Amino acid sequence: MFAVEVRDHMMIAHSLPRPVFGPAQGTHGATFVVDAAFFTADLDENGLAIDIGLATEVLKEALAPLNYQNLDILEMFAGKVTTTEFLAKHLFDEIAEAIRGGRLGQGSDRIRKLRITLHESHVARGWFEAEL
Repeated sequence: MFAVEVRDHMMIAHSLPRPVFGPAQGTHGATFVVDAAFFTADLDENGLAIDIGLATEVLKEALAPLNYQNLDILEMFAGKVTTTEFLAKHLFDEIAEAIRGGRLGQGSDRIRKLRITLHESHVARGWFEAEL
């Protein structure tokens, strides 16, 4: 399988209001480095899995509504615990919808799997991946 992975970042504030999260129960900031990996079974006639430029745009657009936001006050996350894993799935869903909508150009229909990785720090990351 071939893959193209692009990277961006987002800065958010949130709290994780359950005892299991210890000091992270309080409001705190996080800067996530976010990777989106697009997997195809083959290459197109130009030798590409997908267009890197379009992949970069789609990732940036998925991050935009969250960047510089306090996730605790966003209506779409009301009642949710916005863990790294939860956010990875949220971004997966947003980008999968863009893929289904043809936003990655002619290569959209060849994408078989998507993986979204959020790097919390240099020592910890979480991700969600699934077939499309």
